[in-house]
Amino acid sequence: MATSTNLFEQIALDLQVHGVSIQSLDLNEPALLTLTERLAHLSQQDFYKAGIGRQEEHMKNSQIRRDKIHWLDTNNAQEALFLSYMQDLKIYLNRRLFLGLFSYECHFAHYEPGAFYKKHLDAFKGETNRILSTVLYLNPDWQSSDGGELALYDPNDHSKVLQIVTPNFGTLVTFLSDEFPHEVLPAKKARYSIAGWFRVNTSVGGHIDPPQ
Repeated sequence: MATSTNLFEQIALDLQVHGVSIQSLDLNEPALLTLTERLAHLSQQDFYKAGIGRQEEHMKNSQIRRDKIHWLDTNNAQEALFLSYMQDLKIYLNRRLFLGLFSYECHFAHYEPGAFYKKHLDAFKGETNRILSTVLYLNPDWQSSDGGELALYDPNDHSKVLQIVTPNFGTLVTFLSDEFPHEVLPAKKARYSIAGWFRVNTSVGGHIDPPQ
């Protein structure tokens, strides 16, 4: 497996050329292993039903998505280690690609058997500050027959599947938020991941967005 610097460089190259990157973290990477430990200590009461949209537009629609989530923050040492790792990636991508990334937010996503997330974009051009989306999978011994794949669609033809990603442990997917429609296909057993977004700063008139 590549070191984090080599991994970050490969992600940068992929994004520059293709707009999407699918890589595997070193399975001994502490930031990855600590997420497994953290997940083992979370109960189902620590997860809540995910919604759609932000703030006053936030709503829940089980016809679109049926995952449950738990947001990460720096108050927990295990979560903080992963957030620090992604901070390093942010710094690298800013230096390498001049993206102006300002902050990163993410949550655990739990898909129960049969749960899904219909095709969607994480951002719409000119309407949000999400620039890059990331998904890190936390499913040891996942089999192709277990389902739960991530389907990435062609930016120029939203009916054409560009890539199918099996949610294997340690797989990290990074893509342009406003370019790639994607969906989570139903799985036959519990499926876990970290879904996250790098944002730019769109603060105006003292209103901080994204919040720090």
